[in-house]
Amino acid sequence: MLTPQSFQCEVGGRVLIIQTGKLATQATSSVTVSYGETVVLVTLCVSPEAREGVDFLPLTVDYEERLYAAGKIPGGFIRREGRPSQEATLAGRLTDRPLRPLLPKTWRREIQIINTVLSADQENDPDLLAIIGSSAVLMLSAIPFDGPVGAVRVGYINEEMVLNPTLAQLEDSELDLTVVSTKDTIAMVEAGAKEVSEDIVLEAIHFAHEANQSIIKLQNEIRQALGKPKEPVPVHEIPPEIIAAVSQITDEKLASALFKSDKPEREAATDALVAEIVSKLGERYPKEEILAVFDKQVRNLLRNSILDKGKRVSGRGIDELRNISCEVGILPRTHGSGLFNRGRTQVLTIATLGSLRQEQQLDGLGIEESKRFMHHYNFPPFSTGEVKRIGNPGRREIGHGALAERALTPVIPKNEEFPYTIRLVSEVLGSNGSTSMASTCASTLALMDAGIPIKRPVAGISIGLVTGDNNRFSLLTDIEGIEDNYGDMDFKVTGTTEGITAIQLDTKLKGLKFEIFGATFDKAKEARLKILDIMNRTISASRPEVSRYAPRMYKMKIDADKIGVVIGSGGKTIRAITDETKATIDIDDDGTVIIGATEEASARRAIEIIEGLTKEIEIGTIFTGKVTRLLPFGAFIEILPGKEGMIHISELADHRVANIEDEVKIGDEITAKVIRNEDGKIALSRKAVFEKASLSGTNGEGQSAPHHNHPPRQEHGTQPSPRPQPPQKNNRWG
Repeated sequence: MLTPQSFQCEVGGRVLIIQTGKLATQATSSVTVSYGETVVLVTLCVSPEAREGVDFLPLTVDYEERLYAAGKIPGGFIRREGRPSQEATLAGRLTDRPLRPLLPKTWRREIQIINTVLSADQENDPDLLAIIGSSAVLMLSAIPFDGPVGAVRVGYINEEMVLNPTLAQLEDSELDLTVVSTKDTIAMVEAGAKEVSEDIVLEAIHFAHEANQSIIKLQNEIRQALGKPKEPVPVHEIPPEIIAAVSQITDEKLASALFKSDKPEREAATDALVAEIVSKLGERYPKEEILAVFDKQVRNLLRNSILDKGKRVSGRGIDELRNISCEVGILPRTHGSGLFNRGRTQVLTIATLGSLRQEQQLDGLGIEESKRFMHHYNFPPFSTGEVKRIGNPGRREIGHGALAERALTPVIPKNEEFPYTIRLVSEVLGSNGSTSMASTCASTLALMDAGIPIKRPVAGISIGLVTGDNNRFSLLTDIEGIEDNYGDMDFKVTGTTEGITAIQLDTKLKGLKFEIFGATFDKAKEARLKILDIMNRTISASRPEVSRYAPRMYKMKIDADKIGVVIGSGGKTIRAITDETKATIDIDDDGTVIIGATEEASARRAIEIIEGLTKEIEIGTIFTGKVTRLLPFGAFIEILPGKEGMIHISELADHRVANIEDEVKIGDEITAKVIRNEDGKIALSRKAVFEKASLSGTNGEGQSAPHHNHPPRQEHGTQPSPRPQPPQKNNRWG
């Protein structure tokens, strides 16, 4: 039995504890990472043999949320965790991205890292602990690993950097930045920001890198005390004769096949060259080794051309954007649509508006329980001209959708200003690099086309990197798919004219030096402003009104004490209103009521009913309404929509009434006066109206009183009380 051992350091004023030897001891290595009252169990298992037919690093990183960690029981019929939530998927990606480049590319035995959240205090986010724990289990194992890494989050609150802010503090932060570092380099950056300047982000990255050093030092101590001896890095060398044979065929043909501005022409030419090589050499040498040599030749030629000549395969300059075009309003019945083309990358985004009750309910470990703005990203196989099975969105699709959503969130109006649930769906129709940034641009177009009053337009661009000997490097603006594949970095930056809204860095290197970040931000800003200018020529501001096919929203205010009256026992009253009017009704705790309907008449009727339910009924007020029920002792009258009063049989006429039905019938409209209002129980008197009429010489309806001993029953067609008018609607809402 292993003896549990703990190691700790201070980060951001709280103690980070890494313990091993207590839980999951049958795993290859395992740790628990604690910070505050958040605890994550991290396990690593490695297969004893290499996977057959695998030519990549078989690493899997899973992130398992357990709702018991936050004292919650899962929703739904089964009452247990199902497929990973979006937040869990993103946390798994966040952990995988910085670790993968630090493992040997030639490793072929399967590695599985599982992060299980055991306790969540809803102050300290467990995703950071998953990254730290995953690094720690790799350090403890025999797997070659160029770590460790540290991970921290930085907020910018009241113009000060805050290390590892709590989830509540992040609500007030201008910046939510996650940085993963090795001892000397930055391995990964992920951020959301409220139009923060590049200088502040650079300062925050440097601040985070310094803070990571204590976490890195702690893991080195763990490795020194308990780590297993590292296995040698697997080496696979292709025989020189294969390299020479392939080179003999490609030397004169590769450059002319590769350097073409048109992607289909380039792919056709390189495919033809591959077919020629395989046909000539396939009988003598293994096909996979022939293809590996060719792939390396393409990589070297592309990279050397960029570094030595500043020449890209498409013929563009290293700072040159591809041709960009934009369109809006191309779909007739959707609430908003935007089409964004950049080279052969094409994204169509559709905006849909709904009531606040249609916001997404979250069943996760965070403090948020719902969200009203969603962006979803679809990547069908035809976007790359391929035939593949269509299934549920994978990690990549979820990650790209979340990045665009994060980029746009800072400019989305608050629900007090625009009381709608907003859903964007980006359909990737063509892919040749950076579809997530194209989705951000297309989404901005769709938002403005839908009449959603965004703060400012948002655009995004991806900056690539090619490195060489002697610290040479070249940054590439607007990378294509082939440059992403053979380059060293995909650095996505989104923002407005005023600042950055989101960042995502992926690199194939073991990390980046700090000086690369400043140059990258400069290029990204220059490109972003150019794209925004092109977008503004298509649509420069949100349309003044939402689509005629979108629901209209009306706002009214009721006394907060009357909310229960509108909702009714078990929601019975509000359901009845929505069933009758087909309108949606959302009520805030302060008494604000948002009514949504595609037809104005539906909204008017809902407003009438709610006003009737909540209006104070004063004694002495006279109402005309329909008889709804008859009982032996009296008649019930609907004096306002949804509100009834009762006329006792003794108050029904100015003479004795023996039988209710001799005097009134259901559906009759009669006029009565309020004589009592006790705890919402309203007593009416028809007799009091007759007495007033006899004094004035009328029948209570402003007409001459007829000459008979008792007044007749009022028939249908009597003038009803005026209908309440809906409050003035905001033009932005429709």
